[in-house]
Amino acid sequence: MQDPINSLIVFAAMCLSATIGFLIHARLPETHRSPQSMALVQLAVTLLVTFTAIVLGLLTTSVKAGFDAAYSARGEDAAQLAQLDRCLRDYGPETAHIREQLRGYVAAVIASTWPDEPRPIGIVYPDSSKMPLTGESPALSEILSDVGVEVRSLNPADAVHERLLADCDEQYRDLMKARWKVVEGARASISPPFYWVLVLWLAILFGAFGLTAQPNPMIVTVMALCALSVTIAVFVILDLDEPYGGLFGVPSTAMRNALADMMRAGG
Repeated sequence: MQDPINSLIVFAAMCLSATIGFLIHARLPETHRSPQSMALVQLAVTLLVTFTAIVLGLLTTSVKAGFDAAYSARGEDAAQLAQLDRCLRDYGPETAHIREQLRGYVAAVIASTWPDEPRPIGIVYPDSSKMPLTGESPALSEILSDVGVEVRSLNPADAVHERLLADCDEQYRDLMKARWKVVEGARASISPPFYWVLVLWLAILFGAFGLTAQPNPMIVTVMALCALSVTIAVFVILDLDEPYGGLFGVPSTAMRNALADMMRAGG
């Protein structure tokens, strides 16, 4: 989950910048407060507000699209796992060990990706404490690799089993594609340098706000509420940029449903 301190830094930077703007405004000579000067300041503020709104809008659209893609990829991955399990079940009892490995893989994914949720029970799976929350896990990759080898090592006894084996092999290849979509889709798209540039930009904007008026309780309240609103927007953007682990993270429902389907299908 993204660090709330990052959002607090945004709020503090905007409030501090606005305060500095108020202090500078109070000490400006009267000649610097001419209508022409204030009109130019208002024009500059309008320009900054427009650019900031565009940037925040584009960021929101981008991270929301990335979050939706990660959500969809996880659902596709869960569906492929369930379909491969059903194909192996249809093949026959000789795939029981492969299906057991597949269930262990799904349970390990759930335990490692959503560590704060209840762990799967009644299934043997590898220790997930050292597995990464997102990205490539060597242990999980090894399990799927073993599954692929064992699927291709099956010896079909007749034409029906040959077709089933071909279907299972195709399901396995689709599963690997879906898995890599999940791995790649879990990466954050907002780089730290860009984030700090955005913070600087917002600080400059609120500093310009402070230069335009003498502070009073009404103006200070409105400025604080504006800073809070922008902080919440930045928090949501940063949270959506982390598909797993945030307040709006991708849920484990799809994977748990796939595991439940595997368990219902029997060993």
